Amino acid sequence: MTETAQQTTGAEQQEQPAAPAPRPKALTFGGALNAALAHALEDTREVVIFGEDVGTLGGVFRVTDGLAAAYGPERCFDTPLAESGIVGTAVGMAMNGLRPVVEMQFDAFAYPAFEQVASHLAKQRNRTRGCVSMPVTVRIPYGGGVGGVEHHCDSSEGYYAHTPGLKVYTPGTVEDAYLMLREAIDSDDPVIFFEPKKLYWAKSELTADELRSRYEAERIREGRAAVIREGEDLTLVTYGPSLPTALEAAEAAAEDGTSIEVVDLRTIVPLDDETIRASVERTGRALVVAEAQGFASVASELAARIQEQCFHSLASPVLRVTGFDIPYAAPKLEKHHLPSVDRILDAVDDLQWED
Repeated sequence: MTETAQQTTGAEQQEQPAAPAPRPKALTFGGALNAALAHALEDTREVVIFGEDVGTLGGVFRVTDGLAAAYGPERCFDTPLAESGIVGTAVGMAMNGLRPVVEMQFDAFAYPAFEQVASHLAKQRNRTRGCVSMPVTVRIPYGGGVGGVEHHCDSSEGYYAHTPGLKVYTPGTVEDAYLMLREAIDSDDPVIFFEPKKLYWAKSELTADELRSRYEAERIREGRAAVIREGEDLTLVTYGPSLPTALEAAEAAAEDGTSIEVVDLRTIVPLDDETIRASVERTGRALVVAEAQGFASVASELAARIQEQCFHSLASPVLRVTGFDIPYAAPKLEKHHLPSVDRILDAVDDLQWED
């Protein structure tokens, strides 16, 4: 090759643009929770994480994977199989300045700890006239859709929402999983943090660093519902594991000419009455969708509040689509038990569309 040719080849090589850096792989719902816990441990030395198998194993759903190795067994560690003891220990830690994050391995496994939650965790700040804070986050994987057996698919949010002194969070998106868990850990009040199990593998194009930046820029999301999909004919109010099903039903209804607005509560306690009311007053109709049983439920409270606050704007009664009032169905039957697109669309059809 001549010297001129060599120079030309070298110039062409220099002019070629550099290959773009590969984008990190999509962050899952569970990965967002893991990142939130890691960043909380990194940013706040008082944060400790413990529960059954959360240390060495990284949790049943691997939400705490790698945290014990990265931050040490003093910050993330395993406990005996004793839920009441786990929450009781967290109460004592919080009274002495720590910010515990504890995991109840499955929803119904948390019931033995309910006495500690209702009698001490929820009441301590009120009992001491605000002198003793309770910055405890209780993580509870909940809901169905994963083919789980008895004690593994309960939707127990109603118990905690009914208990004064507790905040109740339940994210339905990858973004909210990160942001809301960070806010729960920062709260000086106890937070019951419900994680929809069937969403653990949901993905987002966002990265953990992007979510961290967003969290630092926008801290307060508590008590702020999100209008996930805008609509004109009907307001569908939902939360947590029912959000994807609600959005799918809204998409199907749109093909038939019905415009459904989907409101994601994000936090059950505190509740964003203002966003719900503004939507229902505009659409004139409301449907509540939730996996838990319908009787004496969060869905019941939502229907009652909408009826009270929006009565003169309603063209139809407020309807609900919920799980049935039975113990959770066996795995092969859960598709019939849980709210489905068809059940939601049937409820939409049941609303009176004649003004």
